[in-house]
Amino acid sequence: MTFNVQTIREQFPILSREVHGKPLCYLDNAASVQKPQAVIDAISGAMAGQYANVHRGLHTLANETTAAFEAARETVRCYLNAASTDEIVFTMGGTDGANLVGNVLGQEEIGEGDEIILSVMEHHSTIVPWHFLRERKGAVLKWLDVDADGRIDLDQYASLFTERTKLVAITHQSNVLGTVTPVKEMARIAHLHGAIILADGCQAAVHGPVDVQNLGVDFYVLTGHKTYGPTGIGVLYGKRAILDRLPPYRGGGEMIDVVEQDRVTYNVPPHRFEAGTPPILEVIGLGAALEWIMAQDIEGLRAHERALTDHAMEALRATNFIELYGEAKDKGPVVAFNLRGIHPHDVSTILDRQGVAVRAGHHCCQPLMKKLGVSATARASFAAYNTHDEVERLVESCRKAHDLLS
Repeated sequence: MTFNVQTIREQFPILSREVHGKPLCYLDNAASVQKPQAVIDAISGAMAGQYANVHRGLHTLANETTAAFEAARETVRCYLNAASTDEIVFTMGGTDGANLVGNVLGQEEIGEGDEIILSVMEHHSTIVPWHFLRERKGAVLKWLDVDADGRIDLDQYASLFTERTKLVAITHQSNVLGTVTPVKEMARIAHLHGAIILADGCQAAVHGPVDVQNLGVDFYVLTGHKTYGPTGIGVLYGKRAILDRLPPYRGGGEMIDVVEQDRVTYNVPPHRFEAGTPPILEVIGLGAALEWIMAQDIEGLRAHERALTDHAMEALRATNFIELYGEAKDKGPVVAFNLRGIHPHDVSTILDRQGVAVRAGHHCCQPLMKKLGVSATARASFAAYNTHDEVERLVESCRKAHDLLS
């Protein structure tokens, strides 16, 4: 297979539009990526030709939709190399997946004085659920520091464990610095101490299939809208042995076995954790998105994104008026930066007038912002459809912002 960015771009209808009279240069992919025609067609086709509720009907439309829904679960299983579809729980997103884990562990397995280890570069979605356990159950949060580039000291990490450590929550790739964490080794160390580990894969999973069995994690979360799929859908991978022992998250249809006036028994995983009518069309769209990724030249895609990242880092650094954040080796395609003396919100506004879409703010990573000594940054992030010409547009737009606002 050969990676061809122009062929890729032709599959994304939105890339043909203009913003403020200029061709769209979309560099906000760490927030949400655009959707290929294959995903759009999968969702609209399901609505137009076969839609019904799943798992509950015996008529043709119900059977067809259930088959498509469960085929998507198998696609996710394949994408993550999970041992079984029983380990794939559909959620509303990565945040919902993390909250599910926090809720069910907090019911029976994490209590007062139990410890949760997390790093200072976590997204709020894998910070706040543990604060809930701190507030409501008396759990203790232990913070793993990182250096300015987001690199983790594994010796320091190992030193945080005690006999009370129950859970580690760690990002697989930082959404600000792009740093890829040593999840596999962190999982090994966590298991030596009898702790469970959850990896936040919302940033990592978009760059190609993930092998959760090789990583050795107990839980892994990802979100559909960052993996070329729709919003409102995500995945929680959980080892079957752990899911089997955990109580339900929400109550309703699908997650039950028997309901009587004086008792209720619960379904087996994954259905135990999927109460109510699921996001049927979104699941089908997610399946199509992951199939789209797997159909690409994955190594070529990753090499393309690395080249864009290197190009952007070098070109922005050469301006002499831009501060870059995060230069870890083999980082993901995320570039956080600030124009010295100019607020990133103003930078983002000026760039938008040039048709260049970047993110600005704390990126739901306030502890990391504090570590970096800033309140916010601008952030450019790349996907399969971005080009080196767009990197040059980013740099030129930053020059215009500097000239206008400095």
